Amino acid sequence: MTIVEGWAPGVIGGIAALHARFYAESHGFGAFFETKVATELGGFLGRFDPARDLFRCALDEDGHVLGSIALDAGDPSPEGLWHLRWFILDAALRGRGLGRDWLSACVARARAHRAPGIYLWTLEGLDAAARAYAAAGFAVTARVAATQWGRETAEIRMELLF
Repeated sequence: MTIVEGWAPGVIGGIAALHARFYAESHGFGAFFETKVATELGGFLGRFDPARDLFRCALDEDGHVLGSIALDAGDPSPEGLWHLRWFILDAALRGRGLGRDWLSACVARARAHRAPGIYLWTLEGLDAAARAYAAAGFAVTARVAATQWGRETAEIRMELLF
């Protein structure tokens, strides 16, 4: 496995595919979701600023994406919180501490740049992710019923304030 900082050939499609497969199985999401992931990730990487933003992905020996995380300083909330996005790990990488390390790196980056904090959106039913965010200090600030992904689900906003 190789950890890549910043863009690498094929990562936008690979990350969109990883998300699409996972969320199709876990929440029944379809093409709209995969398209949104690819479009927004492409926009982020097109304006990526390595001095502030953080983007990492894990690639296997054949270049297939096994995980990703991004800290997007260019998509702040109205309160100025930076946006944690596209955090996903293939089942083969879960439970090894990689996700915890990546999440810690995002928190450290935001703190180093004196961001007021970090926000993220997750979904009800992703219990392992919720535990990881809580362990890093994130707290639930909102729950919203949503149908934007083609079926009803509960979106959860979490924030970590510095």
